[in-house]
Amino acid sequence: MRTIWKGALTFGLVNVPVKVYSATEDHDVSLHQVHAADGGRIRYKRTCEVCGEVVAYQDIDRAYDDGEQTVVLTGADLASLPSERSREIDVVEFVPSDQIDVLTFDKAYYLEPDSLSPKAYVLLRQTLEQTERTAIVRFSLRQKTRLAALRVRGNVLVLQTLLWADEVREAAFPALDEPVKISEKEMQLSASLVESFSGDFDPDAFVDEYQQELRTLIEAKLENGDAIDTAATFGDRGLKEGGEVIDLMAALQASVERTRASRAAQEETG
Repeated sequence: MRTIWKGALTFGLVNVPVKVYSATEDHDVSLHQVHAADGGRIRYKRTCEVCGEVVAYQDIDRAYDDGEQTVVLTGADLASLPSERSREIDVVEFVPSDQIDVLTFDKAYYLEPDSLSPKAYVLLRQTLEQTERTAIVRFSLRQKTRLAALRVRGNVLVLQTLLWADEVREAAFPALDEPVKISEKEMQLSASLVESFSGDFDPDAFVDEYQQELRTLIEAKLENGDAIDTAATFGDRGLKEGGEVIDLMAALQASVERTRASRAAQEETG
């Protein structure tokens, strides 16, 4: 992994030097655009609308337009901001971990101790674990002030950026304001269905089926050209048809029975 940022975690008089790494990566197949008629690569050029010249990326500045005036902000201007120059991840408070809405979680980063002794790093990690708290921190990265949650994953401190409160939309759906009567039998069947699907979450058990199918399609076209047989390539899987459930009780009962039968069959063959 490549270090993307260096700084120090600070809380009180404690200073923990750290290196920051991106904790996730994109596994999607990379595709580019081409002209459908001849397969020519489509490329975009940064063209100045004043002089008409194609502008190199290093010659581009940022600007703000209020409708009447335009203010140009150079790279030096942005780099001069105090928050951009800061190399501190400042702990604001320690909060109960269950108080953080998972909807606000954004990008995740690993923190590695960046000192001869990792004692301060390990102390902070163990403190978070024992107190069942998450540290709320502020720091600046890539010309943006971030709010983040500092938590523990295994033996590593993880920095998870958080969306600001005004970036999370309110959910206002009139249908949910209407009273709905749920019978005890429906609740029992629903709970039974949940129980039949219960298990321990194993992320390795799940795969990105679309990316797998896309790779299969690419390999088939590389081997056979455009004249590929889709049914032969992917098999006749059929499409699952959705629709409104008219009889909820019947659907719940049928789902429970089908799941039980499937589990029983797996146990017999296993």
